[in-house]
Amino acid sequence: MEFDFTSRWDRRLHPSKKWTRYPRDVLPLWVADTDFAVAPVIVEALQERLAEHPLFGYTAPPKALVEALCQWSLDHYQWQIEPAWQQWLAGAVPALHVASLALTEPGDELLTVTPIYPLFLDVGKKTGRTMLTVPMLPPSDEIPHWHLDRDAFENVVTPRTRMLLWCHPHNPTGRVFDHEELEWLADFVERHDLLVCSDELHCDLIVAPECRHIPLASMNARIARRTITLWAATKTFNIAGLTTCCAVISDAKLRQRFRDGCEGLMPSHNVLGLIATEAAYREGNAWRLELLKVLRSNLTLLERHVERWTGITCIPSQATFLAWLDCRHAGLGENPQQVLLEKARVGLSDGADFGWPGFVRINLGAPTAIIGEALERMDALLGPSTNR
Repeated sequence: MEFDFTSRWDRRLHPSKKWTRYPRDVLPLWVADTDFAVAPVIVEALQERLAEHPLFGYTAPPKALVEALCQWSLDHYQWQIEPAWQQWLAGAVPALHVASLALTEPGDELLTVTPIYPLFLDVGKKTGRTMLTVPMLPPSDEIPHWHLDRDAFENVVTPRTRMLLWCHPHNPTGRVFDHEELEWLADFVERHDLLVCSDELHCDLIVAPECRHIPLASMNARIARRTITLWAATKTFNIAGLTTCCAVISDAKLRQRFRDGCEGLMPSHNVLGLIATEAAYREGNAWRLELLKVLRSNLTLLERHVERWTGITCIPSQATFLAWLDCRHAGLGENPQQVLLEKARVGLSDGADFGWPGFVRINLGAPTAIIGEALERMDALLGPSTNR
């Protein structure tokens, strides 16, 4: 079956956060949703539900969805999860805040790495906790990918540190952490008696053939007892507006504490989000595999352009539909995102929001023609013959 990854949809016909932030002459490649029509099986499942039962009151996750996630986990990650471990809720970002409120105390410390998805950095401030950050180490001759600064982890953690907010695969660098690095992290968490809230929403978007995603909680029973794994079909299948996510928590006591914390803070389940998610996990894999081909093509296209840009570097993403560009030596000043917006009319994400000024994040989740047009606009500004 052929899928459509080339149509250019006018997303301004309906309110779109991505496409209404900037004027019409700007190509927006910032917020992490994609410009692909969702898998036909998802549309069909939603249409069937709308036609056969036009009631949308309070609901609960259907048994078929719970079973579908168990099977997806086993098929793709060789991790056997149980139905009872699943706590379905309205989004990963709310889950981070609930975890902080339910599992730590005011004045406790949360720990994360930078660069990091900006809303991670807000959790401490919004929940009355202190946020500690550890900068990742950039690629080097010895280690050709983004990696953890283990000494920095040990130096920053204190007896008041209670929870690690983890992102894996990593947003924005696209790093897929390997077994050895996760093994070290699990040991670090146990030695310092931490809990972990692990955002793994991009796990189904591995674009590097040599990489595979390993759920942190699948490493061993000890780390599993401390971990809340956040999974969703939202990023992969472009259904973020249906606000449906699952917290997978194997430890019964931890699960109950988290569940209690959701009371009064989380809205009821999204009726259509549950339907769409079940369709994605049951029947969406063929569409996902074709999506990965498009993302790999877009990433290759970006790499070809970066090669001819002066002062820009980019380590190829191993996962996600995102890429992280180092613009510190490109002569674009202190805010390259603003310069690229004003002079190239391309809307990217500002690295300062991720804790790393001088970088930008580009979203490659769009038809290749759109990505090509954006990169050509950037060529005119960044190419070797330009005068900046």
